[in-house]
Amino acid sequence: MVSTLSHIREIERVGMGAVSPRDAPVVQSWLRCLNDYKLDPTIAQEAYIVPELKLREHREQAEELIRIGRSGLETLFNQIAEQNYVLLLSDARGVTVDFMGDPTFDNQLRRAGLYLGSEWSESRAGTCAVGACLVSGEPVIIHQDDHFDTSHIGLTCTAAPVFDTLGDLTAVLDISQLRSPTAKASQQLALHLVASTARRIELANLMTRTRNDWVLRLARSPEFLDVDPDAAIALDGSGRITGMTHGGFGALARSMNLLGLSTRDFLGQPISQVFDIDIDDLPRFMRGRPNGERLIQARNGLVLFASAIAPAVNLRTPVAPEPRLPRALRDLSGGDVAMERVQARAAKLSARDIPILIQGETGSGKEFLARAIHDSCANPGSFVAVNCAAIPEHLIESELFGYAPGAFTGANPKGKRGLIEEASGGTLFLDEIGDMPLALQSRLLRVLAENEVQPVGALKARPVRLRVVSASHRDLAELVKEGRFRQDLYYRLNAATLSLPPLRDRTDLDWLIGQLIGRIEKENGEAYRLDKDARAALLAHAWPGNLRELANALRVAAALSDGGHITLDCLPDHIFTVSATTAAHDDGSLRRALSECGDNVSALARKLGVNRSTIHRRLKRLN
Repeated sequence: MVSTLSHIREIERVGMGAVSPRDAPVVQSWLRCLNDYKLDPTIAQEAYIVPELKLREHREQAEELIRIGRSGLETLFNQIAEQNYVLLLSDARGVTVDFMGDPTFDNQLRRAGLYLGSEWSESRAGTCAVGACLVSGEPVIIHQDDHFDTSHIGLTCTAAPVFDTLGDLTAVLDISQLRSPTAKASQQLALHLVASTARRIELANLMTRTRNDWVLRLARSPEFLDVDPDAAIALDGSGRITGMTHGGFGALARSMNLLGLSTRDFLGQPISQVFDIDIDDLPRFMRGRPNGERLIQARNGLVLFASAIAPAVNLRTPVAPEPRLPRALRDLSGGDVAMERVQARAAKLSARDIPILIQGETGSGKEFLARAIHDSCANPGSFVAVNCAAIPEHLIESELFGYAPGAFTGANPKGKRGLIEEASGGTLFLDEIGDMPLALQSRLLRVLAENEVQPVGALKARPVRLRVVSASHRDLAELVKEGRFRQDLYYRLNAATLSLPPLRDRTDLDWLIGQLIGRIEKENGEAYRLDKDARAALLAHAWPGNLRELANALRVAAALSDGGHITLDCLPDHIFTVSATTAAHDDGSLRRALSECGDNVSALARKLGVNRSTIHRRLKRLN
């Protein structure tokens, strides 16, 4: 084993530009440690174990992956245990959420960081297999003095990434030894075993999450087609790709000369653009025919063996009722039809890592919907809201992307994490995205395309994994036409669009009033009673400020009430401002105006410049 001093000097020489015989991933990681994380090779640090409460949070968020991967992990550990390996499964933040090792060596393993709860992110632990794998997304061996920190140079660690069905790196599988042979080549078998197990975990995850889709398994040879395929693809009923085992399919894509494309680029594409089949051909690849006859051809001519698995749903049986909405989404409306449609779509989208654009007037509840979508996710992580219109233009870049130490005059000497990085592992909500300066839109596009963020003044980008929800009261498509919003960013953000109805068109206004009063009662610790006339005035108002205006009006009314009794006198003056439209909304005016239009609702709506649904809603309230 090399001495501590010679190891430190070698790292310093690499930092000064010297050519190193070490593997490229090792050299690149050393440079990140020196330049991006400002780690000092002369300062050895003990392995870090996260506190018990924090570990519980990480394990809860990774619970489903741990369950899905358990069989594969146990099989791998049984293969390596006699060689004194330990097995670590780390989440996307580098924290060990599952661990298998010999309990006889618990104390040694804990001191070395080969233990449950250890954090192996590169920025904390320096060059290590888990950290390097998280950054590169590739299998890697970090052997002995490949490690940056001198406290780890006795270890040998081999890791492979685990991607989810949409191509996001969700975990890292690592096997490590406290002591090993000197030659790095001794770990090649370990690399093969850990990469193969990661591929099997991805397959198990795909099969679990796509029970309503077709699954097409692919292999270069027929022998293991149905038990251990090279890759698998999920397809919806129209034959479009909805998910895949990204590690395995990436290798096949390289064989098909599909270079320069990430596996994520295939999502949403028809299978016919990749292979010489379409959705109607899949039944002939199901079990029952010899494996050797189940052949498909890629567009470049590569021939693969294929096995198709039909959706688990039996279309001949009665369709099961729709599952109940998650609580967070259920609480957004009291039966309004338009809102129920938004809630149902949001519930489905919350289970997928798909960018969502929320459109709606100012004050219509876009952030409430974004938070509800976030809270409905299985592993929500942090929710970070950014109002792109509220941050001064000269600060928005450093606020969003963060900055490196000494990036500019007046910067924090320690640097600063940006809001995008703070949201990693969770949801980034970009409110009023239409007000983001054009120069920053291109930088945001790179974050979404590459899953990495580069702080101001930093030499290297840092990996991030985000669920992006954006919102605007402006017509982004129109801004694109005007050249004020990037078209490529627009298409990235609006993979799915949810349109919130304005409050004046909602039929559950009475319910909303009750909900908001209940919230005010909790805040103030006092009960409130809304009398009949005050309620009628609130129901008749057109609410140009939407939910925000309604909430403010009720807070004012509560503050002015005597003994919690809210009367007409307690309501803000603007509630009684009369306009041509609002006058037509009271009982007498509306009936008279409707009569003048020959009882034709469409004609009245055109005359007043409102939607037909507004007229119908007012008539319904008047009974």
